[in-house]
Amino acid sequence: MKMILSGMVKTMNAVKPPRITALKDLHDAETGPFSILIGTILSARTKDEATTKAVKELFSKYKNPKELANAKIKDVEKIIKSIGFFHVKSKRIIEVAKIIDKKYKGKVPDNLETLVELPGVGRKTANCVLVYAFEKPAIPVDIHVHRISNRLGLVDTKNPEETEQELMKKIQKKYWIDINDTFVMYGQNICKPISPMCNVCKIKKSCKFYKSKNAS
Repeated sequence: MKMILSGMVKTMNAVKPPRITALKDLHDAETGPFSILIGTILSARTKDEATTKAVKELFSKYKNPKELANAKIKDVEKIIKSIGFFHVKSKRIIEVAKIIDKKYKGKVPDNLETLVELPGVGRKTANCVLVYAFEKPAIPVDIHVHRISNRLGLVDTKNPEETEQELMKKIQKKYWIDINDTFVMYGQNICKPISPMCNVCKIKKSCKFYKSKNAS
């Protein structure tokens, strides 16, 4: 895994891709893990740029769980209207804020089992909070991590849930924190769903997808 991650970083340093993962940019000293939690919920089916903009505007007005818990849905909708499903997400993040404020006294839980009990929080979102907010080893698997893991031949799975479980079995824990951030950037910029940039990829020689595509 060390060679794969370093190869991806070398490729991106050479190409200098414009995009970075939104969640890494959302960790705020003032709002802490709460901004990561809300940002991850809002990021579903939304472009990173829109997520970053909406979250920063949201937290410029609502500084903590209590303030967001007491917000009016219409006011939140106006702030996050540029992201997908903003009506549903407005209600959801206010609901989550109320639980964090009342049940957890304003502190975001730092374990998977408790996080997935929150409304709208699945394993991927919970794992993102663990990695980006608390720097705890976890493997958040989105479409990019799932696609690249299968292309490389690290796993042979049908969905992100299976991919997470297989990667956890096969990859040393010390690499877990770096997987999502590196794989997502690589998936957005290099190993794209359509027309992946295999010509610049520095790990293509160990890539199952590349070998099968170029088999004589």
